[in-house]
Amino acid sequence: MRLENKIILITASTKGIGLACVKACAKEGAIVYMAARNLEAAKKEAADLNQQGYRVKYVYNDASKPETFVTMIDEITRQEGHIDVLINNFGTSDPKKDLDFAHTDITEYLDIVNTNLRSVFMASQTAVKHMMAHGGGSIINISSIGGLVPDISQVAYGTSKAAINYLTKLIAVQEAAHNIRCNAVLPGMTATDAVEKNLSANFRDLFLRHIPLKKIGLPEEIAAAVVYFASDESAYTTGQILAISGGFGLATPLYGDLSQKSSRR
Repeated sequence: MRLENKIILITASTKGIGLACVKACAKEGAIVYMAARNLEAAKKEAADLNQQGYRVKYVYNDASKPETFVTMIDEITRQEGHIDVLINNFGTSDPKKDLDFAHTDITEYLDIVNTNLRSVFMASQTAVKHMMAHGGGSIINISSIGGLVPDISQVAYGTSKAAINYLTKLIAVQEAAHNIRCNAVLPGMTATDAVEKNLSANFRDLFLRHIPLKKIGLPEEIAAAVVYFASDESAYTTGQILAISGGFGLATPLYGDLSQKSSRR
């Protein structure tokens, strides 16, 4: 029970990595709040988990209404008295509009960058105020391997995630005096609905050639890193940018071709 009685808030938490984080934190004894726009979906998931003996609640958050990144945390602190951990899982992009540098419209670019950065900044700033009053806390930003390794498309998404990586370090340095830690988890290709819907089987197979561990990640594997950063086991860890990507981006750019030709097994 590494997170026993910790008050944890997770944004965009009704599916994929967010939901995996909810389940992982709840199983470690935390009181978990699911921040979601679709409260019916959050209510259903919370009810299912509560029937299993966990403690899961929900609170309203809609990225198109920036003020809800503040009100969701204020609501939790009214109910619980404090917040221990904030997991900024929300992030958005539109692969049909977020293209390469030459072909992405400036309005689309700025909208995606602004939305993704605003969500982390506003939620974290609000959480910090409450964490300071309670003696500290942990902020975990779900970024992306795309914030480290440039892609051939999604210029806005990549920019926003790179900025979130740097913002993570800034928060870590500037809030350390208040015993507030901030770390980032960077998923690689992960088996979520978004990957299934937006990436073809051919592209996924091509991508796998460049992952040394030769597999797509599971949401539960991302959640395991989140639990570590949320727990007291990481009390001396802050400002870290941790890629959970099967080794993608570590090897020579020729890795995909060379590994297929290699005779070593």
